[in-house]
Amino acid sequence: MKKSIIAGIVGTIIMTIVMYVAPFMGIPKMSPPEMLAGMMNLPVFLGWAMHFMIGVAFALAYTHLFAPKAKFNNIYLKGAAFGLAAFVFAQIAMGILGEIFPMPPMEGSLMLMMLGSIMGHAIFGMAVAKTVGF
Repeated sequence: MKKSIIAGIVGTIIMTIVMYVAPFMGIPKMSPPEMLAGMMNLPVFLGWAMHFMIGVAFALAYTHLFAPKAKFNNIYLKGAAFGLAAFVFAQIAMGILGEIFPMPPMEGSLMLMMLGSIMGHAIFGMAVAKTVGF
């Protein structure tokens, strides 16, 4: 469990770095902590706390639900596949949250934003898999 929590923190930090570097590659600015805080009318530091809690929850799901059932052994492939599953889950969750809370306006190309989000989640998954070690 401790390793999963650490993996969630590491994966979230790496994904956050990718989010901040993405605009230099032409991908629109993305900030899940600011988006979460804005949706729920909370201070940004609570958005950051939620962002890391979600990362830890996903890492626990990887360790206990996804990795034991994955049929392939390559740690990076397994992590990327999990990251894509996390992306799909996050899109569904954001759709539901968007019905409950007002969504902040999106800036930039939706296609590039989705590409950036997929990339960030895949990198998150690989970081979690590598940190957990399977």
